[in-house]
Amino acid sequence: MDLKVPITINDELTEEVIVGKAALNLASGEIGRIDYEDWDVETQGPPFESEDYEFTSGTLSNAGKDVEFRVDVNKVTGQYSVSASELLEIKVRAAALFAGITSKELAIKVRGAAPEPAPAPPAAPKRSGGRGRSH
Repeated sequence: MDLKVPITINDELTEEVIVGKAALNLASGEIGRIDYEDWDVETQGPPFESEDYEFTSGTLSNAGKDVEFRVDVNKVTGQYSVSASELLEIKVRAAALFAGITSKELAIKVRGAAPEPAPAPPAAPKRSGGRGRSH
């Protein structure tokens, strides 16, 4: 089963954004097959090696709707990836956004349970009918 989805990555430099197309593995969080627009890795090196590199983000798109997320870059290996917690967040947000349901509704469907009722507001303190203590 192919668990890879197409994404856009944005390597943010001080004065420009390097855009690329890539594939996000929804099982592992690894990002591969990066193809940059207007950036030649062979002559310029990877964008993250630039002195003015700041960070990388990603976007998963479907039917005009986008889910943006943080991308980690291992500068030693050159591997782009998404952390496990970020990957889970992407899946939840993407499912909710693309299916047109809220995250709470999605959690209910995943659990297969009825929604939990809202907690009752605290009861107001009882007041005595008297005027209080006299001194």
